[in-house]
Amino acid sequence: MMMMMRVGLFVALLLCIAAAASAQSASNVRATYHEYNPAQHNWDLNAVSAYCSTWDADKPLAWRKKYGWTAFCGPVGPRGQAACGKCLQVTNTATGAQATVRIVDQCANGGLDLDHGVFSKLDTNGQGYAQGHLIVNYQFVNC
Repeated sequence: MMMMMRVGLFVALLLCIAAAASAQSASNVRATYHEYNPAQHNWDLNAVSAYCSTWDADKPLAWRKKYGWTAFCGPVGPRGQAACGKCLQVTNTATGAQATVRIVDQCANGGLDLDHGVFSKLDTNGQGYAQGHLIVNYQFVNC
């Protein structure tokens, strides 16, 4: 009896882990672009008035430079301070082009607001600029 309870608890734990993992990605999300221009601002989160600067502006320069920047207001994932510094793997649904980005800001468009450089990297067929946005999938990944 005790063994069956342990197996049942183990299965429940696995289901919870699977649910949490699947809750950390979204499909067919609108991604626009924003002119953060991090290199021109010496990767200074304060200089671009990023929401996450309160918590992440003092991170080492290598940390701030490692990935392109994005504002996050996607349909799935942490919000506010809890999202700051987390990374997303973003995939252009039309072309399959991918990039990893770091969340440095919040937005209100219901998706992602990618730094111009990241948007350009993902927009390999030029349709994103023509439409003013990309449709992407994202998944939270370790940075």
